[in-house]
Amino acid sequence: MTISPIVAHLRSYDDRIAVLCSRSPSAGVTAAGSVADGMQRITYAQLAILVEEYATRLGPHRRLVAIAARNDIDSLVAYLGALSTGSVVLLAAEITEELLDTYDPDVVVDAGVPVARRAKSAHDLHPDLALLLSTSGSTGSPKLVRLSTANLMSNASAIAEYLSIGPDDRAATTLPMFYCYGLSVVHSYFLRGASLLLTERSVLDDQFWEQARSHRVTSFAAVPYTIDLLDRVGFDRMRLPDLRYITQAGGRLAPERVRAYAQLGARSGWEFFVMYGQTEATARMAYLPPELAAEHPECIGIPIPGGRFTLEQVDDASAAELVYHGPNVMMGYAQSPGDLALGHTVEALRTGDLARRTADGLYQVIGRRSRFAKIFGLRIDLQRLESRLAAAGFTTDCTESGDHLVIAAQRGVDVRSSAEVTATAARLSGLPAAAIRTCPVDELPRLANGKPDYPAIRSLPGAAPSTTRDIRALYADALGLDPASIRPDSSFVDLGGNSLTYVTTSARLERALGKLPPDWPALTVAELERIPSGNTSFGRSLDPATLLRAVGIVLIAGSHIGIFTLWGGAHVLLGVAGFNFARFAVTAAPRAQRLHHALRTAALIAIPTAVWVALTLLFSDYYGWQNVLLLNKILGPHDSDTAGHLWFIEVLVLFMVAAALLVRIPTFDRLERRDPFWFAMALVAFTVLFRVQSFGLYSTHDVPFSPLACWFFALGWAAAKARMIWQRLLVSAVMLISVTGYFDIPDIDAADRERLVMAGLLLLFWLPAVRVPALIAGVAAVLADSSLFIYLLHWQVYPLFGQHHIAALLAALGAGVAATRVVAGLRRWSLSRFRSRESGLRPTLPAPVSRSAGLAESSGRQSDRVTAPPRGAHPHA
Repeated sequence: MTISPIVAHLRSYDDRIAVLCSRSPSAGVTAAGSVADGMQRITYAQLAILVEEYATRLGPHRRLVAIAARNDIDSLVAYLGALSTGSVVLLAAEITEELLDTYDPDVVVDAGVPVARRAKSAHDLHPDLALLLSTSGSTGSPKLVRLSTANLMSNASAIAEYLSIGPDDRAATTLPMFYCYGLSVVHSYFLRGASLLLTERSVLDDQFWEQARSHRVTSFAAVPYTIDLLDRVGFDRMRLPDLRYITQAGGRLAPERVRAYAQLGARSGWEFFVMYGQTEATARMAYLPPELAAEHPECIGIPIPGGRFTLEQVDDASAAELVYHGPNVMMGYAQSPGDLALGHTVEALRTGDLARRTADGLYQVIGRRSRFAKIFGLRIDLQRLESRLAAAGFTTDCTESGDHLVIAAQRGVDVRSSAEVTATAARLSGLPAAAIRTCPVDELPRLANGKPDYPAIRSLPGAAPSTTRDIRALYADALGLDPASIRPDSSFVDLGGNSLTYVTTSARLERALGKLPPDWPALTVAELERIPSGNTSFGRSLDPATLLRAVGIVLIAGSHIGIFTLWGGAHVLLGVAGFNFARFAVTAAPRAQRLHHALRTAALIAIPTAVWVALTLLFSDYYGWQNVLLLNKILGPHDSDTAGHLWFIEVLVLFMVAAALLVRIPTFDRLERRDPFWFAMALVAFTVLFRVQSFGLYSTHDVPFSPLACWFFALGWAAAKARMIWQRLLVSAVMLISVTGYFDIPDIDAADRERLVMAGLLLLFWLPAVRVPALIAGVAAVLADSSLFIYLLHWQVYPLFGQHHIAALLAALGAGVAATRVVAGLRRWSLSRFRSRESGLRPTLPAPVSRSAGLAESSGRQSDRVTAPPRGAHPHA
């Protein structure tokens, strides 16, 4: 049997590792590779077998094979298997109806599974043709780039040469395989017998960096948006001892960022390669040698090995167009099946970029000649307009929408009003101001490949009417944000969502969308808007933390009033607080932002408490000045009637502030990012010391109701970071052992309290969601959202009702709900007034948090601090 060159090449590297991935292939393979640390290790010899088996499944005939590609082993095997049969591969993120209608592929592959639409090809395929890619790197564009095997091999060889890729190199797949930049990593690494860490994880994901370190990744590819994300996760402080270089392409990176990363690499022991390319050149045309990046950050560098540039004067520009010549220049474009029979229709690639050659022999792109729009009869050079707006101090992306110019204007430190941007654009373009729509944004919308996302710009608030449910408006109202600051790729956590806003937002979303996905806080606005309408199966989902808060506040108030006696809710809610702190505060955000938002959340607990306590001093001696400062558990007196009333709020605020300060310390920050679960377990091990030793700080009776109960908070933190069953089992075992006997002190019903605490924490640790009737879900959400004010006010409300306990409970709950609504209304009103006052300087306030800054809000949800005992009731809830 004839062995394809691809299979033969793979076999030539024999037992070297080719791919590390999270699971074995699903296509009925016989060589799945070895498994260790939860990762599949597939050698080149095993990969060759997989590819050969897949090629056999496809059959001997050369056909047009459309593959929906992901960064997984199934897609990789399908791609290589199709190429090894000599077939032509159409590679995309999704095989859309438009692609199916336009090109009528013979075979369609999704999730690695081939579906043959015919046994032989219906198309005339040119012998040299191997690959079809979208011109933009996006999904489903019917205009495709035709690439030959020679194109692929020559570009892979050139890239491998200037990057000095060797067999010991390992690249993490940070870019999608259907994008020419991401695919070039696959080609160049396999050409040299190097390996891939095949992953779809984002650089925002802690586990991406865990895998990069543990599997000794030596490189990864970045687009400008990736660089933004690296800044947010504190990449400059990461320790990656095996990292050899980072490549950057997919769009222009600002010169100051190029210089900063080149200098960072020089300090850290890795190199920064800035590269220039287009899909039409297979991938790469130029690179900037790392040693020149700091000195010439504005340049694209020199041609890749085997390529060359010429500069050709154009009539409508004062500069010359950059033209590339080399064996990686595409065969030509395809816009219909008939074009698949064409040979090479392009000799050189006119890039469309205006450029110059510096005295040092480096090439520099200075503009673009082909971005024009015709609006009001005027021909507008959008690239030139952006450049002139930049010179005027505005960072913008410009596009057209019908008969209007749409400008996405990025806010900055010296941001000016959208009216000023509009006036400047009108003056520079000659358009009337009425034809210009300026949309202020915190960040300019970008595609996955880092290029401007013009469709997203056209859909910005104020640019065009929205055709989808307005998730932005919902988030803006719930989180107190400017709708214009909410990007399609922003999630609840990104926008600063925390436990203080979780319940209200989830309830509103579920009313808008029907059944809400359990992972909705991590889903983007665009993903939520795509959820089908009417997804309203029985009831609604309740987060266990929300359920525990609602039940907890009822149990606490009811026990204080005397309806029943069920103690232990406070300690369950300490675990809930730690759980939420880990979810919303201990994230990928930079240290300073983590601290800022955690302290802000603590303040939203502490300030209302202090204000209410201070007000009570005007008409009673119920509390003392120590309670106003939330320091009664530290300053005393410990023997007053109300000494224990606010203990839970006091220690919760203390825990949150201490935890936020802890992860602000660089050493602990690095340890936590390196291994979030074991860091949390180390905190558990440390704080459990206070379970067995009080160090004489508190009496035996007071220990469980003091700051020494911090280990409940740490247990919740560890549970939130537990990703595997064995990790949850470990946290659960530690909890059960630690709680047993903890309340075995005089005058305490230990057994019932321990059972309640254990049951609540186990529910928190193990139950992802609770499905309940909509009415119950709504009531629980309201109670959880109002729990702080229910707790604060019930001490003063229920004594007014004497022995009418049920009425007292209902009145306390109602007062807390009413107070919560009033405070929320005042907050929205104050924000609106503030924006109005600022409108003379800017159209709207910048979003309180950027994509990452918002990741740092914490667990202080209003329902995280319910509990404390009543006058005459047991002093410890």
